[in-house]
Amino acid sequence: MLAMRAERFSGYEALKLVELPKPTVTDGKVLVRITAAGVTPLDHTILVGDFHIPEKPLILGNEGAGVVEEGGGAEFPAGSRVMFWGTYGAFEDGTYREWIAVRKEDLCLIPDGVDDISAAGIPVAYLTAQVALKLAGFGPGKTVLAPAIGGSVGNAVTQLARALGAKHAISSTTNHAKAEQANALGFNEVIDTSAEKLTDGVRRITDGYGADIIIDGIGGEVLSEAVKALAPGGSLITLGYSASRKTTIDVTSLIVSQTSIRGFNMFSQPHAIVADAWKSTASLLKSGAIKPIVAKTFPLAEAAEALRYLVEGRPFGRVVLTI
Repeated sequence: MLAMRAERFSGYEALKLVELPKPTVTDGKVLVRITAAGVTPLDHTILVGDFHIPEKPLILGNEGAGVVEEGGGAEFPAGSRVMFWGTYGAFEDGTYREWIAVRKEDLCLIPDGVDDISAAGIPVAYLTAQVALKLAGFGPGKTVLAPAIGGSVGNAVTQLARALGAKHAISSTTNHAKAEQANALGFNEVIDTSAEKLTDGVRRITDGYGADIIIDGIGGEVLSEAVKALAPGGSLITLGYSASRKTTIDVTSLIVSQTSIRGFNMFSQPHAIVADAWKSTASLLKSGAIKPIVAKTFPLAEAAEALRYLVEGRPFGRVVLTI
């Protein structure tokens, strides 16, 4: 089979197209023929050597979609269309290849009406969004802020919050064109930070109240500014650092309003919580309440270009490899 493998962790040039044996099904795993693989910021973090030090070489790819070939039993019979996520591409070989053996608990049937390309970009963003919102104490009527409407988690949190009954589902962008694109797609509470500070935008939209919950996958100055937008007693979950791993926080923003910050690692979540998130996500996809946005697709052999486009082009929506 063909696979795009990181021969070392030094940047785009380290990603090579290689021929490898097709995996066999052992230990109760399910053999899946991959049709599409999501491209994520984590893939880039690993490729440039900024993650833990995994075994190399390593096939990247944390999520994907495909067709069950064998080993799925009655729950996932041969021919079933599935999407999946797990430690693939980070702690074991991932989805940038033609076949993969997947643990059954990492699989979810793709709802009718959702194509494989869209499905490949669903797991990381929407499972993360579901679990993070739950941990933050989300409920109908809450106000949620998730910066970066064009990014995977920012967009997924905004969609989910709106679908689940948020009073306000707010996001942001640093790009005026993206703000207009977001509005055209129905996201009408997006703050254009090229024209207005994030905190000012949140206060404007909420009549001065602020955000009960903030899910931040950006870090850096965005996190620093977001803390100031919390409503009294509100909570911020930080789970990414695409802008920067470091920031400065005015602690009085936390003390005066008795707000809190919590770190989040999707890999550390209990199986039962992830299983519940899969069920909720699948139900919302089936009803049409949420809809993934794909910016661009690339063939498997152009995985390096896909990663460059994601990181440097900063598109609105997901980047997906077709296999």
